[in-house]
Amino acid sequence: MVDDPTRYRWSSHRGNTMAPTDPLLTPHHAWLALGGDMSARHRAWRALVMETVDPAETDAIRLHLQRQHLYGPDRFRKAIEAQLGRTVRPGKIGRPRKSAALAEE
Repeated sequence: MVDDPTRYRWSSHRGNTMAPTDPLLTPHHAWLALGGDMSARHRAWRALVMETVDPAETDAIRLHLQRQHLYGPDRFRKAIEAQLGRTVRPGKIGRPRKSAALAEE
């Protein structure tokens, strides 16, 4: 969309990385933990956002999005399944096989 997140109009990135801080933003505790003062937090957030994502990771994310599959470590998947009370793993592709009784008819 843009080469730098500060140029994206609808992002809070500018408010989290540049002074003056946007008064509409409520600082999250994780953002506050990035540094002891506003300047340190701005620098830390900018560095974090500008990190390059491994192309293999990007491809994996895209594949899971296209297939509408959950993406994350096994621990994350198990936590989601526990909350939903059902499996979130991809099912087998295609129609279910006919049972032996139906196949003989």
